[in-house]
This record gives sequence, C-alpha cells and structure tokens, in this order.
Amino acid sequence: MYGDYSYLHLGEDLDFSQHLVAIFRVKASVDLKIAAEAIAAESSVGTWTHLSTMTPAKFNFLSAKVIAIDKKSGLIKIAYPVDLWEPDNLAQLLSGIAGNVFGLKELDSLWIEDIIFPEKYVRYYEGPAFGVNGIRDYLKIYDRPILGTIIKPKLGLTAKEHAQAAYEAWLNGVDLVKDDENLTSQPFNNFYDRVSYVLELKKQAEAKTGEKKIYAANITAQPDEMLRRAQQVMEHGGGCVMLDILTTGLSMLEYLRKQDYNLIIHGHRAMHAALTRGHDFGMNMSIIAKLARLAGVDELHIGTVVGKMEGSRQEVMQANKELMKPWYGLKRVMHVASGGLHPGLVEKMVSIIGKNVIINMGGGIHGHPGGTAAGAKAARQAIDLVSRGQSLKEVLKTGKYPQLNKAIDKWGMA
Repeated sequence: MYGDYSYLHLGEDLDFSQHLVAIFRVKASVDLKIAAEAIAAESSVGTWTHLSTMTPAKFNFLSAKVIAIDKKSGLIKIAYPVDLWEPDNLAQLLSGIAGNVFGLKELDSLWIEDIIFPEKYVRYYEGPAFGVNGIRDYLKIYDRPILGTIIKPKLGLTAKEHAQAAYEAWLNGVDLVKDDENLTSQPFNNFYDRVSYVLELKKQAEAKTGEKKIYAANITAQPDEMLRRAQQVMEHGGGCVMLDILTTGLSMLEYLRKQDYNLIIHGHRAMHAALTRGHDFGMNMSIIAKLARLAGVDELHIGTVVGKMEGSRQEVMQANKELMKPWYGLKRVMHVASGGLHPGLVEKMVSIIGKNVIINMGGGIHGHPGGTAAGAKAARQAIDLVSRGQSLKEVLKTGKYPQLNKAIDKWGMA
C-alpha cells in the first residue's frame, strides 16, 4: 500500500496495447516494493498521504501498475495507462515518467532502462519528414556512409571565414557541413550573414562537383527567432537546419517539425550526458533516440563507439536500433557519429555501424597537415575505399592516396 491504495499488480495480465511500460533500475533505502509503489504513485495519480479527492474509480482508471520487481537486479517494471498521457506532448510524458520521481528521498539511485510505447501512443506523432531514405534521396547517395564535417574552430571564425571553410570541404568530397552546437548568432559570426555566405558557396560547390550538398545551420534560439532562422535558410535555398534538441527541449523539436518547412532536421544531443552518463540517476540514450524520432528529427547524434566521446558499443548500437527499426510507420532516423573522428577510424566504424551513418569529422578534417581541402580528400578517400570493401592498411602501402597517408601518419588507425 502507498497512501490508501496499492499500486502492486505483480504477475497480472494487462492489455499492453493500452499501456506504456517503463523499466527502472533502482537502489533504495526502503524495501523495493515500497520504492516501486512510490515511483508508481508519484508518476501517475498518487502522493504520500490520504486524499479526500481520490476515489476508487479514479484510481483504477489512471493509476500506474507495478507489474514486475527483481530484487537481485533492482529492475522494476511499471505500466501506465495511455490515457494518462496527452497525445503529442513529450514534455508532459517526461514530466510524469522522468519528473519528480528523481527527487524521491526513498531512492538512492534511479535509472530508466527503457520505455516501451504501444502503437496507439506512437501514432500520435508525425515522426521524421525525411528520415534515412529521404536524406539519401536528397543527396543521391545510396551505397556509402555520408561524409560530414563540423567547421572548426567551433567558435571564432567570421561568417565569411566559416563559409570559405565549408566551401573547401564541399569541393573536396564532404557531403554535409554543420555548425557546431554552441555557434548560433554571436557578434563575431552573425547567423544571417553566415547563412547567406555559406549557402551561396554551397551552390557554387554543387555546380563544380556535380554533387548535392547539405548545410545544417544551427537555428537554436527562442521559438520565434528559431522560426525566423529556419525561414532564412529556406529563402536562401537551404535544405537543412540543426537544433540542439535537449537544451531547447523536445517540444521545440516538435514545434519545428510541425511547420512543414520541407527542411531536414539535424538533431544535436548537447547536454545528453547529464542524463545518460552517470547510471545512478538518468536514462539510456536509446530512450532519447526514441523520443527524438517521435518528435520528428531526421538525423541524430547518438555516438561513435570509437572517437573521443563516451558511449559503449552496446549503448550506441541500442540507440541505433531504436532509430532504424520498423516502428508503426514512422520513418527511420539517420545515425550521426561525431566526436574525435578521423579517416583512420572509418574502417572500424563501418564494420560496427554499417553504411547508414553520417560520419562527422571536425578536427579530423580541418586538423589535417595539409589543411581543410586535404583533410576532406583524405576523409572521402577513406569512406569510398571502405565502402568498396578495401582494406585501408593494404591501400596505404600503394602510396596512391597521399592525403589519406598523411592523415593516418598523424592520427593512426583503429
């Protein structure tokens, strides 16, 4: 019992088409059953004491139900009636399942392993407008990973310098150029100037190379300004925008998606590790991947396995699975791998992740001994060779790819 009612429904049969199921891993200073009921109550209809306003009918209709407890592992499964959740409102969902429960004194740690959504809930959302197939159709690239770069240094270049770096990268084999997560519209690099310069040079690069290119302009800002920036991208012929989806909030992502601007939405996960890294309080990155897919992201940073950022192979590939699996008609989301990548890591990455990935190299292109142009050539050479099934170690012996050789000499191979 928790208050006047019991939230325990261990071993009972439920209609899972009418319930979301959250899986928590818990350590508690009280018996695990008491902790489980506290979580169920706080995240649904209850509280810590008797309520004169509660009736059995209200409780039975909307209360969360603890359906499994494993005292050895600390895993608790809680089922939530779909009617608890407002359709198409991820903010409200997180306020319930991942809200006040993290502040309960009974809990020494609380980790959300997974949230399993029924078809009824998933179909509240539009999901990605483009997804994997739409992005590949846009670029006309079907047989290899997509090569991206982040302009470096991430802060400090003027709008014209930024555009020139993008142009050099595009001319030498890069498919996608993106702003970094904390470059928005600062005095040294105004957003509107940057978009104008970069998209003009994008057109020139497309004309010279015969390849379609993408520029993911970071439109992260307040809602009205975010839309103005998205409209600026459209007016200048851009096809993609980037949003820091966690620092702005998933509702902002939903709001942007609903504008039907016909823009690819590139989702950066800045701040995710505050939620996903500790494993004492937080949640799996795979849950954020699911939520972003519901909200309408087309491509999402979820980790590299190799590179400078944390994230085990299991964690990254679990998130990848959530982006790529069939899910009640929602389009698949393109995996973005970014952080400490260089040409010497391409072969290992593709062997783990496959070809449905955007491989983003920032320092791994602009830090090449020969500069941005040479770095872009080396990165594209690595991707093309690996996609054809060739061993980089064997290819390097031929000396036919000097830019790639120099990159490997500097950074090595996985």
